[in-house]
Order: sequence, then C-alpha cells, then structure tokens
Amino acid sequence: MLTNLLAAAGNAAATPQNKFGFAEALEQGGFIAYATVIVLGIMSFGSFYILFTKFFEQQRIMRQAREVRTGFWRASSLREGANKLDKNSAFRQLVDDGLLAEDEHGKMVNETDAHDWLYGSLRRSEDSINARLAGGLPFLATVGATAPFVGLFGTVVGIYRALINIGIAGSASIDKVAGPVGEALIMTALGLLVAVPAVLAYNWLQARNKRIAENLSGFSTDVLANINSKGAVRPAMVTTPAKGATPAAPARPATPTAGTMPPKA
Repeated sequence: MLTNLLAAAGNAAATPQNKFGFAEALEQGGFIAYATVIVLGIMSFGSFYILFTKFFEQQRIMRQAREVRTGFWRASSLREGANKLDKNSAFRQLVDDGLLAEDEHGKMVNETDAHDWLYGSLRRSEDSINARLAGGLPFLATVGATAPFVGLFGTVVGIYRALINIGIAGSASIDKVAGPVGEALIMTALGLLVAVPAVLAYNWLQARNKRIAENLSGFSTDVLANINSKGAVRPAMVTTPAKGATPAAPARPATPTAGTMPPKA
C-alpha cells in the first residue's frame, strides 16, 4: 500500500504542470491582457442585455398588434377603442396623438393644412416609437464592428511579447514563445466570440423592428382615414377562430345556372 502511494506521488511530481492555460496567459500578459478581456467582457454583457431587453419589448408590441387587429376596431369610436388599450401601448400612443391632432386641426384655416397636420402628427408619433425600438441597436453594431479589432490589439501585443522573448533568449525555443503566442490566439478568439453574437443579434432585431414598423404604419394609416372620414372608414376586422375550429372560407360569387345569362354591365 505504501509502495503504491509513493509511486503515485512520484508520477504526480513527474507530470509537468500546465503553464499555458487561460489564467496563466492573462498573468503573463499583465495589465494589457486584463484590460482587453475586461473591455470584451463589458461588450459581451452589454450585447446580451440589449438582446434580451429588446426581444421582450418587441414581443410586447407584437402582442399589442394582434390585440388591435382582433378587437380595437370593434369599438364605436377611436376614443372608446383607445380606452380599451393599455396605457403603455404603442398603438394607444398613436391613437391619443391622432385624437389630439384632431382636436387641434380645427384651428387650421386651410383644409389641406389640417390634413397635413394630422398626417404629420401621426408620422411624428410613429417615428418616436420606432426610435425607441431602435435604441441600443447602434451599440450592437459597434460591438460587432470593433470587438475583433479589440481582440486583434491583444493579439498584436502577444506577438510583440513573443518577439521580445526570442530576442532576449537568442533562439525561438517553444518555452519562450508558447505563452505569448497562446495569449495572442486567446485574444483573437475572444474578439470573435464577442463580435459574432452581436452581429447576429443586430440583424435579427433589426428585421423584427421592420415588421413592427410596418404594423405601426398600417395602423397609423387606418387611424388617419378614420379621423378624416369622421368614423366612416374602418379596416376589415380580423376574427380569430376558436381553438380546433376551421376558419370560414370567404364567400364566392354565385355561378350562373345553365340556361341563364349573366347580367350585362
């Protein structure tokens, strides 16, 4: 038993320690290596924070859009429909701004100016919502464009340190260059690891924002038409079939029976 313990201790002592791990590379890199990793860490944390917060914000507005399509236009007036919407709803903001513009457009002398005032008010409200949705996306674009270069900075510093070690030792032995070169490769990998998710998140969120902007634009147009027509113009309501039910097929025009002639225009 004692012999086996001594043999195991001898094998452990003979096993070389790994001096080229991640922590060892940072320790050898010093302040620059730690600073580079901290900057990349802040970029990565900020990217994922924006990704999740914007995702939940977009999901809330998409849910509001479905509610508007199925129930808003069942109300007898815009004011009644607006009261049924959540106070923080983006579509409630459009309706409120449109109603406020309608209350003020009577002060316009020219009817064309009144229409332009209504259109401009709704457009301004729509743009403010889109601007809020786009908040944070420039940070994702910046991270996707600059993170590889931050990692490249650490790579350049690591290669420089490897060249200094070669110059001091007078030979390119593996023990002199493995640490700095390993540090350089780690910095390159970290830069790509931070940049790729940021670029993917930016493109994905941007595509979802475009779909939301289309919904807002269509709703804004419907609100403008309803205001200008004094409530006469309304979009077709979308009905949601019950779970398991088959949606009703649209009505088709009657086909003339044999021996009858279709009416002339």
